[in-house]
Amino acid sequence: MPQYMLLIYSSGSPTPEQMQAEMPKWFAYTQELQESGAMVAGDALQPVEAATTVRVRDGETVVTDGPFAETKEALGGYYLIDVLDLDAALAWAAKVPNVGYGSIEVRPTVTFPDPDAPEG
Repeated sequence: MPQYMLLIYSSGSPTPEQMQAEMPKWFAYTQELQESGAMVAGDALQPVEAATTVRVRDGETVVTDGPFAETKEALGGYYLIDVLDLDAALAWAAKVPNVGYGSIEVRPTVTFPDPDAPEG
């Protein structure tokens, strides 16, 4: 089956009170994904303030605190799911707890051929 990344975006960081109110929804969603057999992986990310960006230009490595680009919404986490098709991935995306105030980018993954696999 194809795999899809559900990239979870939202603006701003929730307050501790908001986080406490939201977490049961996230735990329930994750459990539903796991029980369905669709979940491959998933994690929340630290806030963008914890990001470090690395660039190599003309052989020089430049390390910068913070995200690569300023955006209105920041990537806060992801789920990697294994489902039948894009429609199934979109259905799961529509259930992500922050979809009412954030956005979920659904992107298929690329499967590269295994160079060590026998031909045939």
